[in-house]
Amino acid sequence: MRFFRPLVSGVTYRRWVYLILGAALSVPYLLLAMVAMPALVPFATTMGWASLAGFVVMLVVLAATAFLPAVRVLEAAAVRELLAQPAPGRGRLRCATMFVLHVVTGLCTGLATLAVPAGFGFAINAVFTGRLVDTPDFHLTVPRGWASAWLPAAFVAAFVVLIYVVWGLGGVLRRVAARLLGWSAAERIAQLERRTDQLAERTRLARELHDSVGHALSVVTLQAGAARRTLHTDPGFTEEALTAIEESARTALDDLDHVLGLLRDEARDRTPHAGLANLPALITVTQQSGTECRYEVHGDIAAVPAVVSREVYRILQECLTNAVRYAGKVPVTVALTVADGQLRAAVANPLGSARPSRARGGRGLRGMAERAELVGGKLSAGPVGDNWEVVVTVPWGNR
Repeated sequence: MRFFRPLVSGVTYRRWVYLILGAALSVPYLLLAMVAMPALVPFATTMGWASLAGFVVMLVVLAATAFLPAVRVLEAAAVRELLAQPAPGRGRLRCATMFVLHVVTGLCTGLATLAVPAGFGFAINAVFTGRLVDTPDFHLTVPRGWASAWLPAAFVAAFVVLIYVVWGLGGVLRRVAARLLGWSAAERIAQLERRTDQLAERTRLARELHDSVGHALSVVTLQAGAARRTLHTDPGFTEEALTAIEESARTALDDLDHVLGLLRDEARDRTPHAGLANLPALITVTQQSGTECRYEVHGDIAAVPAVVSREVYRILQECLTNAVRYAGKVPVTVALTVADGQLRAAVANPLGSARPSRARGGRGLRGMAERAELVGGKLSAGPVGDNWEVVVTVPWGNR
């Protein structure tokens, strides 16, 4: 079956289109060689050198026009779409060489593509008339009837051979294009590195969005329930709950807008705005949800590197979200210690009725651990006595 694959493969016919495009591009150069040259250089005609001179001039003009910017764009697009070979265009000389090869091979293929079907038609006619070629200057006759029945079969076989030739020639041109125009090994490695960086950035942004919006929705859910229950009995508390909902929703909307801006490449160079400096506001929002939250800071959090500050802030945000969502209205303690080039952050709360061991299929704790590892830190989480405690330690002094 592999032998017959070129006959039915779409790749073969895409390569044929590529070669026929080369034949079409060769038409102006053929007109120059066959019509313009004998008229412009009459001595070549008298000396019988018109064909040779025309061919040489055609190649010279072809090579010269191959350096035009529009030609480079056309050839790169043809190689990319019809030969399925990435073609960034690594140089004018390389692209010009590929264009010349394309036109010359396309010209030969185009002539064969026209000649074989035309020959088949002449062969069918010869079976009935006995004349294969009948021109004023040349006559070629063959026997009539079954004696000449092999001629159409021969042209059908020639057409099948032409398909294999097109498949092979297209494969050769594809390899040449890969060598001339394709990515080098260093370029491929650089491209993979850029793609890896993009995926890592998208993963980080997904975590940003998960932590920020998840925390806001947890607060909004609790406050909305509380506001509904106290709407008629305690208007003052209801107003506080609605204010907390407004502030949480606004913060989540700002984070969402920030992340979407990064994804649209509108703010690639901006650093994320959430860090440990925003921790008091986070604590306030958590307290407004009805959760008693205390925090203490030892040391100068301004000395914490920005990337560490950002990631630890998101870890703390996820911890508070889990506490609000799973432990109920229990007191939560947040403690930060910055000393000797190291940050230690701990969040503790009574276990309550449900242990926050896994958040939504494990994304919570796993995401926090990945954040800690991203900045060279470690995270531990689990029950300590009657409390659930999350501790993250990040050193940066020896980096």
